[in-house]
Amino acid sequence: MAAADDPSLRVSDADRDQVIVALREHLLAGRLTLEEFCERLESALQARLGGELARVQADLPEAAVDLAASRRRPTRLTAALLGHVTRRGRLRLRRWTLAVSAFGDLDFDLRDAVIERPQTTVTVLAALGNVDIYVPEGVNVDVAGLAIFGHRRDWGRDAGRPDAPCVRVRVLGVAGTIDVWRVPHDLRSSSYSEIFRRLENRRRQLPA
Repeated sequence: MAAADDPSLRVSDADRDQVIVALREHLLAGRLTLEEFCERLESALQARLGGELARVQADLPEAAVDLAASRRRPTRLTAALLGHVTRRGRLRLRRWTLAVSAFGDLDFDLRDAVIERPQTTVTVLAALGNVDIYVPEGVNVDVAGLAIFGHRRDWGRDAGRPDAPCVRVRVLGVAGTIDVWRVPHDLRSSSYSEIFRRLENRRRQLPA
């Protein structure tokens, strides 16, 4: 990447693509969370000069390594039974994970998760319960499934890109509510109730 040798040179689309590929490798190696990847992806796409593009990966090594040796156990099951459970932090996602709520409320926050595959599946089972799933805006989210006597809703801007990882959400709800929240970066430090309020207001402001 010639622009990297001179921070004052303007970068090309090929230069940006090269950095985006490297960021994705670091994501799959566990060095970046989903939130961090999306933020850096946005910065790379907006970069105009070599110095701006270099800053996107200044604290990352040149070569990404596999996370196979990680001792962190993969997140396979998260459940809320007759109560309220919040699961968040540096969760390790592999090919699939299961989120269950029965007569309870589950906040399943994936913004700080690390992902080992370009695609992971979150299977949601809700029986007389509620499940809220949070992903950073910019991740590709594919939501499908069935809600009987309940609701399945998507919130936020679908700004996924081909280079971003994909989270497949597969839903089966019976008298339950499943909400998927695509959280903008400017709401990073907001409470869940504030995220609800802001995204609901944004939806109301959209033209009919």
